[in-house]
Amino acid sequence: MSSPHPYARELGDFLRARRSRLRPHDVGLEPGGRRKVSGLRREELALLAGLSTDYYQRIEQGREVRPSDDVLDALAGALGLGDEERRHLFTLARAARRPAPARVHRDPERVPAGTRRLLRVTGTPAVVLGRHLDLLDWNPMAEALFGDPGGYPPDRLNMLLLLFDDARTGARSCPDWERQALDYIGMMRAAVATDPTHPRATAIVGELSIRSAEFRRLWARHDVRESVSGTKTFRVPEVGDIVLDWDSYPLPGNPGPVLLVYTAEPGSADADRLQLLASLHATRSASAD
Repeated sequence: MSSPHPYARELGDFLRARRSRLRPHDVGLEPGGRRKVSGLRREELALLAGLSTDYYQRIEQGREVRPSDDVLDALAGALGLGDEERRHLFTLARAARRPAPARVHRDPERVPAGTRRLLRVTGTPAVVLGRHLDLLDWNPMAEALFGDPGGYPPDRLNMLLLLFDDARTGARSCPDWERQALDYIGMMRAAVATDPTHPRATAIVGELSIRSAEFRRLWARHDVRESVSGTKTFRVPEVGDIVLDWDSYPLPGNPGPVLLVYTAEPGSADADRLQLLASLHATRSASAD
């Protein structure tokens, strides 16, 4: 049998991960006898979705099948998928229907000159991330918050690689580290859905899968994030914990880089700490110059 279509393989992995999370009592079924799997059996999910077990098995195994939108709706309902997960399911399945992977443009990602100028005049931490979470640019306030990324080789400037870098002092000291990791992993999953054979995604996921059992565990969840905003706690020794809201703004391109901006509520203790951090960073920079 020929190698599975890359989108069909990703679709099958996603369905398998979602099936493994459900328990019989979650969907009104009796557990019955001894079970070899922790989640639903294939035949149980097929029954809930109104499909034959053989047909569902072919989808999950990544074989050349082209499920209709009606079938996808039935699977989404049986699995209890949320809106983001449902969109992810349809993205993968519709791509898998094509007889061969569509040609994807892989032009180098560039930060517009206007965005670079905006970064330099923005008085709050801001960074530009590529579609696979590569750190393309940042401003002095982001440097004060994250540390100077300039000491890393360009191919290591990636939010996932940095997040799972045990050599980074305090890399996992933030109280919401796992939530942040799941956000980034979910964003990478969404990027993989648009181009599962992209060499950059393959390199990052492959490296982390080899060297980090924690990454393998979280990646196997097949979580998807269309993250556009959130809250993150930064543990900064000089000033203490800073809780910041972050929002993302798409830049030109499809898919293209995004601008992430971190802000604090004006007049709050977090805003005061952020201002103190800015002052300390400016003093250090002046001394270095």
